[in-house]
Amino acid sequence: MRAFTLHRYGAGVPLQLVDLATPQVGAHDVLVEVHAAGVNLLDSKLRAGEFKLLLPYPLPLTLGHDLAGLVVAVGAEVRRFAPGDAVYGRARDHRIGSFAEQISVHEDDLALKPVNLSMVEAASLPLVALTAWQALVERGRLSRGQRVFIQAGAGGVGSIAIQLAKHLGASVATTASAAGASMVQGLGAGLIVDYQREDFEARLHGYDLVLHSQDDKTLQKSLRVLRPGGQLVSISGPPDPAFAHEIGASWLLRLILSLLSWATRRRARGLGVLFSFLFMKASGDQLRQITALVEAGVIRPVVDRVFPFAETNAALSYVEAGRAKGKVVIQVR
Repeated sequence: MRAFTLHRYGAGVPLQLVDLATPQVGAHDVLVEVHAAGVNLLDSKLRAGEFKLLLPYPLPLTLGHDLAGLVVAVGAEVRRFAPGDAVYGRARDHRIGSFAEQISVHEDDLALKPVNLSMVEAASLPLVALTAWQALVERGRLSRGQRVFIQAGAGGVGSIAIQLAKHLGASVATTASAAGASMVQGLGAGLIVDYQREDFEARLHGYDLVLHSQDDKTLQKSLRVLRPGGQLVSISGPPDPAFAHEIGASWLLRLILSLLSWATRRRARGLGVLFSFLFMKASGDQLRQITALVEAGVIRPVVDRVFPFAETNAALSYVEAGRAKGKVVIQVR
């Protein structure tokens, strides 16, 4: 099979198109013929080597976390899927590799594809929808009547998080450019701050939850828009001790991560608010709940551009440029 692989870390290092053997299928694995693969900023950061401490992948490495396709074969213990099923999912860490014609995925990371979505639309959802679910539902426990500030509403995570928060009954504020304002309003945002002309801290006060995805300066300002007891969930860092414990980090890595987030945690305590770092996890169970919302018309994918498989490197470059509204997808088949 053909796959795009990384042979050395570095920003902008092109992936190489190579021929690889068909992936092995364990007892609980599902072999999927990839029809489409979502492209995420996480793929770019892995390529640049930004996660070498947290995710020490050996090279060469096939990138790609999101996938949609058809089941080719299943392991001896798999009961939920059968050859011919249309599925989608986010391959778990250390099992990634959807920038390829086939991938072997643990059955717990997959769900049946929503019947009302194409393969391309389905491939755009897993990582960003799971991130939104884990930040707003699992971690943030967002409920009706609360107010949430979702940064970068036109982005991949933001565009899905706005729809989910609206479904949960929350009032949504977000940041967007003037060009993206109508898009995020259509997704359900009630208060839109033009980040090119306005300071969101001047307009937002007393929020229950912030979904943070930007830089450290924005993080510090976001802590101040929360009400006492409010919570900020960050998907862009800094990692905290709870995350270090979650991944079973060594004592040295635990110390490093604790130091990286010490100042932020101290500021949060001083303001009487909560800070936590979220590194989303693959979950077929949560995807099935998301599928129900997609099929009910509550959540719709937002796809910016579709690249052919041969232009995988161009797709990564486009994502890195930060211009995408919604998701970028590679059409593999």
